Amino acid sequence: MLLYNNVLEGIFRRRPNRFIAYVDIDGKTEKVHVKNTGRCKELLVPGCTVYLYKSDNPNRKTAYDLVAVMKGDTLINMDSAAPNKVFGQWAKENYPGAIIKPEVKYKNSRFDFYIEQGDRKIFTEVKGVTLEENGIVKFPDAPTERGLKHIHELIDAVENGYEARIFFVVQIENVKLFTPNYATHRQFGEALKLAREKGVKILAYNCKVTPDSMSIYRPVEIEL
Repeated sequence: MLLYNNVLEGIFRRRPNRFIAYVDIDGKTEKVHVKNTGRCKELLVPGCTVYLYKSDNPNRKTAYDLVAVMKGDTLINMDSAAPNKVFGQWAKENYPGAIIKPEVKYKNSRFDFYIEQGDRKIFTEVKGVTLEENGIVKFPDAPTERGLKHIHELIDAVENGYEARIFFVVQIENVKLFTPNYATHRQFGEALKLAREKGVKILAYNCKVTPDSMSIYRPVEIEL
């Protein structure tokens, strides 16, 4: 489980750029760091409730990190570093005795994890999912050429004798279905279909999310 310390509730006001937001905390407007450089326009709506943790570093320009947001009645973790952290913990539990290495290079890509368990050699790319509508979650929320490249490199890894996984960490608990966001990046969705045909395993799991924690919970149905 990923835990955050010193979590506070605030009211989101505005986001002038990808890195910074202004949030009301205890009646005072604070400049905070947003731990997600994605667009997140459907999440960060003026007046919504957000959750932040206070940094222990007194030399930082911003004292707070924004990590979660309420979208209606749904709590969504939007910390882009969280998926890899919780997957690392999940992998240790689900691949007993395995060697698990983060950030491993393969040809022209660097994959999030390399797992070696006996004769098994597995490359895994982890993607965080925060885009949700009526219980359906989608990825990506913006075109991703990097993500497309990773898919083709994973297909290449399978053709060279490795196992390969794309693991979508849905940073929300109550969801029904994961599907590629064809409207935003059709090529990514088509590449995912091809990858599955070529032997890349596509997985999606939701998470238990609270204002100060996140952990991988259970599989989510996938429709490609």
